[in-house]
Amino acid sequence: MVTMAPHRSLRLLLASLASCVAAALHAPPAHGDAYADGDAGNASKSVLTIAVSQSVDSLSPFLAQRLVSTTLHRLTYENLTNYDVRDARPVPGLATSWTPSPSKLTWTYTIRSDATWSDGRPVTAEDAAWTFGRMMTDPDAATAHGSFTANFERVSAPDPRTLVIELKKPQATMVALDVPIVPKHVWEKVKDFSTFTNDKSFPIVGNGPFLITDYKVDQYVKLKRNKDFWRGAPKFDELVLRYYKDGDAAVAALRKGEVSFVPNLTPAQAASLRSAPHIEVNDAPGRRFYALATNPGARAKNGKRFGTGHPALLDPAVRKALFLAVHRGTLVDKVFQGHAVEGEGYIPPRFAPYFWKPEGARKRAYDPAQAARILDAAGYRENGAGRRVGKDGRPLDFRILCHATDPNDKAVAAYLQEWWAQLGIGLKVTCLDNVSDPWLKGDYDLAFDGWSVNPDPDFVLFIHTCAALPATPADTGATDNFVCDRAYDQLYARQTGEYDPAKRAELVKQAQARLYDTGYMNVMAYPNAVEAYRTDHIRSITTMPEAAGNIWGQDGYWSWWSATPASAARRAGGDSGGSTGVWLVAGPAALVLLAVGAWAAVRRRATVDERE
Repeated sequence: MVTMAPHRSLRLLLASLASCVAAALHAPPAHGDAYADGDAGNASKSVLTIAVSQSVDSLSPFLAQRLVSTTLHRLTYENLTNYDVRDARPVPGLATSWTPSPSKLTWTYTIRSDATWSDGRPVTAEDAAWTFGRMMTDPDAATAHGSFTANFERVSAPDPRTLVIELKKPQATMVALDVPIVPKHVWEKVKDFSTFTNDKSFPIVGNGPFLITDYKVDQYVKLKRNKDFWRGAPKFDELVLRYYKDGDAAVAALRKGEVSFVPNLTPAQAASLRSAPHIEVNDAPGRRFYALATNPGARAKNGKRFGTGHPALLDPAVRKALFLAVHRGTLVDKVFQGHAVEGEGYIPPRFAPYFWKPEGARKRAYDPAQAARILDAAGYRENGAGRRVGKDGRPLDFRILCHATDPNDKAVAAYLQEWWAQLGIGLKVTCLDNVSDPWLKGDYDLAFDGWSVNPDPDFVLFIHTCAALPATPADTGATDNFVCDRAYDQLYARQTGEYDPAKRAELVKQAQARLYDTGYMNVMAYPNAVEAYRTDHIRSITTMPEAAGNIWGQDGYWSWWSATPASAARRAGGDSGGSTGVWLVAGPAALVLLAVGAWAAVRRRATVDERE
């Protein structure tokens, strides 16, 4: 969920002298705050600045659920495994290998011996065992990733290099546990995981490719490269996430060279940048769905309902009629201007094994006449003023939550108002910087929803289970939209326990079909990842997947770990130790991806998180 505020931008200049060795990119202080370590006079520093449009919800990996936050945690803390950059297969992360027992109820992981925490302490299996164990015993520590440990029976570390996880029943995500492993000696001092935000002491102790050194709410997050990262140090000295509430301001900063990279471009912004000097636009199939969500009656696990959702939306007939009056093709053509694919199932087509779409009579095609007939038959008839009313005389006037910083929400809302008005239904659009507060309180009728999907779909399936509901109305929970359907839960549980890939994929499709049939969500589009970067700042960078993939919000840390400064000749063969990745070569017509041989030696995978 998106929030942003304007702020002074970092000015990123290319420092070069014709008669000297190429100097690294550096960022002269924008009003004195460019360098996390205060070394503003060090012109040899290379700084990669990313414009972001989402507020950090927490620097605690136990609480954070937004994409920007979980991206930071993937840079700061290692997971047990990672996703291969080419095909998303499991590859080593903190664990170098893993072996299941014949019953697959016990999994043994070998923890690498060449990983250290940034304070010099060795990373051991005890850190992983403590991380998982705390999530198993403390509900507040399980807020973000509790779905992964809910089935754990016992976790132990018999020696510093061995982690053993015992399960209650089979669990297919044991090589896709997207849980950041934290240092036990730091986190065991935390008293209350529900309130600890991890933003009081810098640099944050981590073991990932970058280390967080400074943070100011809705302004910036600064990170420095971890020279001791086991895979090899990143090539940029510093990484800065700079906060922009206005997307046009971020694009203007890119043009001026004040930032190096801008994600989530509108079609108009992308078109304007294609001919700009030193700027390359990357337009790739996205890993996110864009949906219309209805309030199904906000509820907690204790059975108490809360919120102010319109009761008519509890009627499947009303939800079906609303969705039949949404022309998804028009939204793809007019709002996304072709930079999206028409939405159908829950998992985007980029993840082919799990992609599902409705067929035949099941599919909700655009049919406003049928929508009107459904409303009439359900007792929602037009009054003398042409307004739809229920049997209680209450008009069908709905509210929709809109992200103030997302122009797509506003544009789609205008179409919905027009289409639904023809049915006699009113729609009030409420655009907020922070939609989370009314959403979590259940104070909405409809909302624009969107999630980035992991290569393993378990997490985005889990957020629609009854188990994801908040314990009480005062709690948060992991639920996306308060959906609780027992038939869906059964399918979710079956796919989680199925190790056979083909059988599991079929169960994932059945779960999507059930979610579709309940009619609480209408996936309208799968937006492309449209983003741009400066070629005079970034010489090469890895996408995920390697072929025609995206940079921001990708599955892991590959882009930022692999990014090479445009003036990084001093680093060639130096101490970075890592691959140069995939080159995105600027050209007048197309994006050219050239694989460099170093990837043959080290296969990589990236992991995601992504609650938005």
